[in-house]
Amino acid sequence: MKKNKCLANQELSEVLNELWRLDVNRLKPGTDYIIAPQGRAGYVAQGSNYAKDRAHAPLFIYVDEDKLRSIKTYAYFINLLDNYEMSTGVSESVTHEELQENRKFLDAILDTDVMKCAHQYLVKKRQSSPDVMSFKKQLYNIWFRLYHRDRRGGADSCGFEHVFVGETKQGQEITGLHNWVQFYLQEKHGHIDYKGYKARDNKDTPDEDDHVLNLQFSWKGLVKPVGGSFIGVSPELEVAMFTIVFLQSGDKTSTLEVKVDEYVLELVVHRHGRSIGSSYPKLLSSNHRDL
Repeated sequence: MKKNKCLANQELSEVLNELWRLDVNRLKPGTDYIIAPQGRAGYVAQGSNYAKDRAHAPLFIYVDEDKLRSIKTYAYFINLLDNYEMSTGVSESVTHEELQENRKFLDAILDTDVMKCAHQYLVKKRQSSPDVMSFKKQLYNIWFRLYHRDRRGGADSCGFEHVFVGETKQGQEITGLHNWVQFYLQEKHGHIDYKGYKARDNKDTPDEDDHVLNLQFSWKGLVKPVGGSFIGVSPELEVAMFTIVFLQSGDKTSTLEVKVDEYVLELVVHRHGRSIGSSYPKLLSSNHRDL
């Protein structure tokens, strides 16, 4: 598997930080939502579904759902979360209604300054067409085109499902599920049990206003030993950032190290042909913890 790990050049770093600044739909920690990072999660052996619980309360103590659902991009995003089969190997069928929901979501995010900025950058780099309808079709193919993840059945997955909704592989492990809104909703319904944050050492303790976390949790009985996730950011920001990283390189796996706001991150993107296979942030350090 070809991997490409690189530091973001100045131009790329600038556009990713500009996207962050333009993200007016990012929720405010302590006001729009409250999280409790609690204890540092322990080691989970490969293939094991036992994890010691270092967090006795949920990760999300409070989310202003009225505000969340009043913002168009979140409202359309939430509508998409129940459109997929959880297990790989089970063919997906997309109804006309679901197709319309996909398109409404793309229309909503394309109307934001975040996606307009991403589009301008990609046009400048000759990675996208200046025509908005062509760009929308490109985004659809990157995020929503169905493909085979498990060879046993028909087309059973897509980038959006894997990254934002989450999947299970042969009923034995969690793959994907890197989105905070889905995490919150699944936790609220009792499907997710947050086990604690992952960090390299005891000094690297997250706090309540961090917008990026490495998490350990169980989902419907299966354990995810570690999964990186933005917290509180809008769906358009995630789509914009990961689309840019995806189009930077044709490598099977691209890892871009970049400082966005106060966070030093790796933005990791796995390619599945002409679509995203997976994408997530991995927190390396945060300014207020480097002191």
